[in-house]
Amino acid sequence: MHVSEKHLGEFVAGCRRVASCGLVRSSSGNLSCRISKEHMLITATRSWMGELTREQIAVCRISDGAILNDKRPSAENGFHFGILRERPDVNVVLHFQSPCATAIACSSKDYKNFSVIPEIPYYLGQVAVVSYLNPGSNELAREVVSAMKGHDLVILKNHGQVTVGKSFDEVIQKASFFELACEIILRASDQIQFLSQDAIDYLRNMYLKSV
Repeated sequence: MHVSEKHLGEFVAGCRRVASCGLVRSSSGNLSCRISKEHMLITATRSWMGELTREQIAVCRISDGAILNDKRPSAENGFHFGILRERPDVNVVLHFQSPCATAIACSSKDYKNFSVIPEIPYYLGQVAVVSYLNPGSNELAREVVSAMKGHDLVILKNHGQVTVGKSFDEVIQKASFFELACEIILRASDQIQFLSQDAIDYLRNMYLKSV
């Protein structure tokens, strides 16, 4: 299948921006993008997002995940095409492993509230959590897709995070704000002060009215 240079160039630039923001390390993480109703781009397995080239991009069919070029997609392709199939409002899916957010994903503490700054309820809303399942497994893909039906960010225990958006800007913004909130939570420890429920509801309603 032919993919335009514009789509390829934008995808490479998006991947490199994700890495430059400190959201992934070396070959960790993966990114996908809808380029048509039926087709998507996704990072190839073992590729480094910070150094991605056009030759490291797999083209897949969204409906069944079929590979349409000779590039092997990320092992996590199952939840990428599953989310794009179930969420027509979403064009980009990012699996990232930023330091503080991943520290929380690996903690034995049961974190549920991340609303320490207005950006969390405004841009993300409630955050979902998926228990540890083997990377690349069908079980993990099913759980992530199910969680993403009602959330825009999912924590994968002892693994990382997944977030979604309409554009590269949107997923980078969501991931960066979540990393910031996690850093604040870890630094403040038992001195942390969360937003009130009234403030959370107000901010979330503001966002929903804007979309």
